[in-house]
Amino acid sequence: MGWPAVFARLDWPALLLYAGAIAWVIGYDTIYAHQDREDDALIGIKSTALLFGERTKPILAVFYTLAVALIALAGWSVGAGIVFSLGLVAFAAHLSWQIWRLDIADPANCLVVFKSNRDAGLILFGAFVIDAMRLLPPI
Repeated sequence: MGWPAVFARLDWPALLLYAGAIAWVIGYDTIYAHQDREDDALIGIKSTALLFGERTKPILAVFYTLAVALIALAGWSVGAGIVFSLGLVAFAAHLSWQIWRLDIADPANCLVVFKSNRDAGLILFGAFVIDAMRLLPPI
């Protein structure tokens, strides 16, 4: 909502960022859904955990790669610099760690990995903010 508030229009960088966020949400929501996939199956809820099943890790890799790529395009298309790029690498590394660490058969593990997305978000937000600070006029 910030983009249209500032520019009075909706441009590609905002749409790319939004699409990247959706891909990231599908990934971490799938991790969360694995905590109670048996209950979902019993009561007929269709979740991505049930849909992806044992293919969850490679599918997470696709969604997380898409998230990183779209967020990168959004940032670079507005002139984000090296700090953003380094933060994006850290964000991607954290998402890769999540896939490596994830054990879909262990609900407690799924909760820990899901909650680690707070850290992923802080990494990405910090990269955006610190990089944007270089554009501020000197005081």
